[in-house]
Amino acid sequence: MTSLPHNAFKQAIKEGKPQYGLWMASASPTIAEISADAGYDWMLVDGEHGPYDLNTILDVLRAVAPYDVTPIVRPAAADPVLIKQVLDLGAQTLLLPMVNTKEEAELMVKAVNYAPEGIRGVGSPIARSGRWGRIPHYMRDAKNEICLLVQVESQEALDNIEEIASVDGIDGIFIGPADLSASLGHPDDAAAIMDQIHHAFDVIKAHGKAIGSLAFDRPTVEKFYEWGATFVAVAGDTDLYVRALTADIAQYKG
Repeated sequence: MTSLPHNAFKQAIKEGKPQYGLWMASASPTIAEISADAGYDWMLVDGEHGPYDLNTILDVLRAVAPYDVTPIVRPAAADPVLIKQVLDLGAQTLLLPMVNTKEEAELMVKAVNYAPEGIRGVGSPIARSGRWGRIPHYMRDAKNEICLLVQVESQEALDNIEEIASVDGIDGIFIGPADLSASLGHPDDAAAIMDQIHHAFDVIKAHGKAIGSLAFDRPTVEKFYEWGATFVAVAGDTDLYVRALTADIAQYKG
């Protein structure tokens, strides 16, 4: 009988084990599969800024399924309809962008849970999430393996971070340095808001939630982990590709 897949990422962040991530913006199942065996703990399927649709997300989920890496899906918006669709594709860990208030955070919790606790529509008997009805008691047990991460990435969200972090049902909070720095008046300069990021980490930690962020340079990654982060994206597929191409041709063209 088919069993509900175990969410190793959810267990790891609950235990406080550092999780190193790769940001996947290329929307390529082939690149995702090549990357899945590289040693990263998680991969962000970026449906907010990458050119993903539901079929592409599904293709990526299938491509990385055999490997020891957790795909985290970020839908285009923190919308219950999109959340329902992505969950039915079989995603078990979600990163939801632009969550600015306690009320929005509470809605996200409802969106990943079935009634009576939530509002997730019932589609698992005909969807990959429930293995087309082959997982017994999927509706009862799904919440045990779903990991909900929300993004704080605006001045409004930062002002409300105490309330957002207090919401039961959220497993972790991700500080989005790029959007947050822009919102605070420092576009393209996350270094200018490190004090605010540090404060946000302290608040999240005090509420017992896992802390996540993004940094593509080692000193900042190490700083985030020193401050209490549990999951940090340390590289991106398109960024790695651009830098590798640039370095390769430079050896011939100087």
